[in-house]
Amino acid sequence: MTKKELRSEILKKRDLIPPEVREVKNRLIRERFLGLDEYRTADTVMLFASFRTEVDTFEIITTALGDGKRVVLPRVDRETKVLRLYLINNISDLEKGYMGISEPKPVADREVNAEDLDLIMLPGVAFDDRGGRLGYGGGYYDRLIGGIINRPPLIAVAYEEQIVEEVPTAEHDIKVDMIVTDRRVIKITEKI
Repeated sequence: MTKKELRSEILKKRDLIPPEVREVKNRLIRERFLGLDEYRTADTVMLFASFRTEVDTFEIITTALGDGKRVVLPRVDRETKVLRLYLINNISDLEKGYMGISEPKPVADREVNAEDLDLIMLPGVAFDDRGGRLGYGGGYYDRLIGGIINRPPLIAVAYEEQIVEEVPTAEHDIKVDMIVTDRRVIKITEKI
């Protein structure tokens, strides 16, 4: 199966999760993520604002702010095709951005260097238990993470429906260290 076919299949599956089931799954994922040692010991966390039928991250963002974390969210720079990172103080620091996704307002003195991150939460369409990640096809996260020298833990949040036997990956595709689902935490031990 090609990346495009897998992306289409898993997005359809994710879209079909009923809202009441999604709500329970979101709570379980949020509780597991917030209970991770990697989260608890991190000072500066990069999260993302969920979009469409992704795992809801807004309560995670709110909790992280309440926990006194330095919360960083990505903003797509359309000209350079890279993610720029900005510190937020509350949800009102977000505005509709690229593809209608909530992004931090580009305030110059709030821009953060990726090397300062203690944890990165990643979105994605599909994942496998070897850390393979299928994103949305833009390569933004691969470019961002590929440039980090001291890479922090990469943690994906996903519904169990997004876990597949194998994600087709290329050389430049970044693998995640951990996947938090509504059923379990998958820790990737095999690093290639």
